[in-house]
Amino acid sequence: MNLNQELDLYFKRNREEHLDELKSFLRISSISSLNEHKQDTRKAAEWLKNALEQAGLEHVSIDETAGHPVVYADWLNAPGKPTVLVYGHYDVQPVDPLHLWETPPFDPHVRDNKLYARGASDDKGQTFMHIKTAEALLKLNGELPVNMKFIIEGEEEIGSPNLPVYVEENKEKLAADLIVISDTGMQGPGRPAVCYGLRGLAGIQIDVKGPKGDLHSGLYGGAVQNPIHAVADIVASFHDQEGTVQVDGFYDDVRPLKDEERTAYRELDFDLEAEKKALGITEDFGESGYSFLERTWVRPTLEINGIFGGFSGEGIKTVIPSEAGAKITCRLVPDQKPDDIIAKLRAHVDAHLPPGVTVTITEFDKGTPFITPFDHPAIQAAGRSYEKVYNVPTVYTRMGGSVPIVAEFDRILGLPVVLMGFGLSTENFHAPNEHFHLENFDKGLRVIGDYLSEAAKL
Repeated sequence: MNLNQELDLYFKRNREEHLDELKSFLRISSISSLNEHKQDTRKAAEWLKNALEQAGLEHVSIDETAGHPVVYADWLNAPGKPTVLVYGHYDVQPVDPLHLWETPPFDPHVRDNKLYARGASDDKGQTFMHIKTAEALLKLNGELPVNMKFIIEGEEEIGSPNLPVYVEENKEKLAADLIVISDTGMQGPGRPAVCYGLRGLAGIQIDVKGPKGDLHSGLYGGAVQNPIHAVADIVASFHDQEGTVQVDGFYDDVRPLKDEERTAYRELDFDLEAEKKALGITEDFGESGYSFLERTWVRPTLEINGIFGGFSGEGIKTVIPSEAGAKITCRLVPDQKPDDIIAKLRAHVDAHLPPGVTVTITEFDKGTPFITPFDHPAIQAAGRSYEKVYNVPTVYTRMGGSVPIVAEFDRILGLPVVLMGFGLSTENFHAPNEHFHLENFDKGLRVIGDYLSEAAKL
């Protein structure tokens, strides 16, 4: 019996135990963006420390940062073999609107071979798989085929503000030959993909202030600027009727899409009708001249994530609110720069600010776009491991989402980054009813095990 067969038998025998462990991890409400969950986030870091120690990893520590801590572990007993640095995150997104969850977000449930909970797919479930694979190899073999290091942070969902400093200060500790991250998705059910490019991120909040307090809409309506109207005007000015961003200079630095990339994306046989059905929409919408995949992978976007202001409770309250606002994020592509885009957003808002109100703009998440050659040996090795388990060819894609630290890893450590994810775009990460297909949990454990053996040959 070879090692892959031993791993397969081990994972079958321990599947329910592993799922129970993952459920205990998912019960921790580690929402990094909400101060009320600060202790929960710390609890998740402590859970990980214990899990890494139980798995047989060494030098396990909870390393403090200016925000939520980083969990580190390693196993460095394979002299002459490459060192693989595994990155993941234990923090999760907020869960509202809570009433749309079919089961409580931090009470994991399995339905139709899918595990439902906040963090199931993004990213607790995928990070957990790497820990369990290392544990399996150590229990079966007493050793790993490569040296391994783990760095698992608690601030990815708020843009990893403190991780670059941590990486800069610990470059020697984090020295490796390649970085593996499972925080991306597959091309579709049964269709594995290695991601070679991520969009960057630039986020702002617009706060519009009108009168010093809420006003009676009967006494003052029609004579005083309504901050909600002002926010609506600003938001409407960001796009034309086809969805093209109207901010001056927004597209100036966008790297043109290569013909061979467009051809490769067409050859993926992406089923737009199936995607629309899965999303519950009747039509796709966006920048003219680009396909659905091109708009979501290689074109920049500006999205309104939330609008707030005034009265939203039951019934009617006849007021002109004192203030209103909107939250905005832009997904960026090579060679756009977050600070440059934010400066252009500021100029646009100033130019389109209606009379009678003032505006304050607050900067939030920032992340640089990332792209790496998909013919790199470490990336091609990942493709081979997928193919052995899924028995279909691996595709090489870009991804519309952002993992801000990836570009920072590239800048600070100068290592190839292998993005081998097991999630699906339909799994509602960042939304109610987030879930993880357990078929990919099961196969993913085997893919990771095989990849560590492949990496040992690099």
